[in-house]
Amino acid sequence: MRRTFPGPAAVALTLLLALPLSGCASLQSAATEVGGVRMTDERPVRQGGTLTVALQSDPDRLDPSLSQTLVGRTVFAGMCEKLYDIDAHGRIVPQLATAPPTVSADGRTVTVRVRRDARFSDGTRLDARAVVGSLLRHRDLPGSARATELAPVERIDATADDTVRLTLSRPYVPLTAVLADRSGMVMSPAALRTYGKDFTNHPSCVGPFRFEERVGGDRIVLRKDPRYYAADRVSLDRVIYKPIPDGAVRLANLRSGDVQIGDQMPPVDVRGALTEPKLQIFNSPSLGYQGIGLNVGNVHGTGEKPGRIDTPVARDVRVRAAFELALDRELINKVVFQGMYEPACGPVSPGSAIAPGPPPEECPKRDAAAARRLLAEAGVPTPVRLELKVSTTPESSRLGQVIQAMAKEAGFEITLRPTEFATLLEETDAGDYDAFLIGWSGRLDPDGNIAAILGTQGSMNAYGLSDPAIDALIAQGRSERDLDERARIYGELTRRVNDRHALVYVYRQKNYAVATKDVAGVRIYGDGLVRVTTAGYVR
Repeated sequence: MRRTFPGPAAVALTLLLALPLSGCASLQSAATEVGGVRMTDERPVRQGGTLTVALQSDPDRLDPSLSQTLVGRTVFAGMCEKLYDIDAHGRIVPQLATAPPTVSADGRTVTVRVRRDARFSDGTRLDARAVVGSLLRHRDLPGSARATELAPVERIDATADDTVRLTLSRPYVPLTAVLADRSGMVMSPAALRTYGKDFTNHPSCVGPFRFEERVGGDRIVLRKDPRYYAADRVSLDRVIYKPIPDGAVRLANLRSGDVQIGDQMPPVDVRGALTEPKLQIFNSPSLGYQGIGLNVGNVHGTGEKPGRIDTPVARDVRVRAAFELALDRELINKVVFQGMYEPACGPVSPGSAIAPGPPPEECPKRDAAAARRLLAEAGVPTPVRLELKVSTTPESSRLGQVIQAMAKEAGFEITLRPTEFATLLEETDAGDYDAFLIGWSGRLDPDGNIAAILGTQGSMNAYGLSDPAIDALIAQGRSERDLDERARIYGELTRRVNDRHALVYVYRQKNYAVATKDVAGVRIYGDGLVRVTTAGYVR
């Protein structure tokens, strides 16, 4: 039986993404076991205080149009609200919009109504014109990481003070989910006029906290915004985000009380926190993936026209297939991640309610002998030399070493190059790499895990991959309203992407955070963001 929505396309576009993620548990306040799901702590909190959040890395640019990192999204969650957000059940809910969008019968006109009671941190009033300006900037700004997400939007108009109309080139089912992430963040038009490209150093949005200062590599400081439309719900005076790449150091700072929340905690440190009476653990299923990106055509930069790279990995898909066959996903999970994650072999989580990806048990098994045969068929001299860029965290180093050892047995000689996170992003965007460890925090709609990343000249396609069949399937998936047909399309898209081996999916993590027990009101959902709007210290 085909799953369809009754009524016109308006119902499909509005309700499709209200489906919960299957397997995503409802709120639990008492789960303490590592395998349990705990996303919030609802104890009452007192007014005042400063909360310090330790991040895995230093965020990139604090500009919603240009940002590419999960840690950046976590900071934005404290100061830049979106038209829509997600809740604990994986459902899309209005944030700066007042209701779900309404959609015309042909699926090509989408209308969004905007709050009337909100102001940006610089005092400018939020209205439809401000929304239009931000959406156009997200779509059209050179280098925008949001360009692919908003490419189907042909026109954006303010038809009233609180009403925005988007005209689409074709029906675009993922649009609501897109507007629940950075493409839906609205920036102060006054700040954009004043600072232009330097907005990243003077960000101004609507949010519970406003930007106060940034000291590169040390801290980002936000202060409670008295102009926020729900300021009475905000208890903290300040939030400080500190990059601390080493999970063990983040845990030590939690134990000492120098930080109150440790984000993206590695499994070994999560296990250590379980024995600490003054610490609590939050976790949620992940919508994303972690893997290895291979440069197959990025010669001009991310999002630019692919070119020819004269390396065995770029020239011959059999070499890339051999590299993937060298990997033992289950052993990687056990050795590097204490068995607390799960193998991954596709861009979409198996827990997706829209188009579930392949479960861990269906992931290819390691076969070093088959890998060596493929290299022989490709006629490449062995060992095949490859430089793998890894970040400077201990877990990335361990993962790199395990991959290095596995690949050696299959005919590869891998050199590890530890690289500071921001530099790694710059170099991979520029195409200055052979291979690198890549992570994606995930989106509710499968399109958000694929189109910008693997579509030809996608705004986040750092691999230089170009495949007309992939592009055609992306276009079909974006326009298709029938859920069963969408699931079929994304299943085929996953197979096609895996056949190209430009992005090798390795594991899917859980979102673990550790907090001191005197902190409550923290929320961590499937997108992995640490939400601090209602956080505070226990009364």
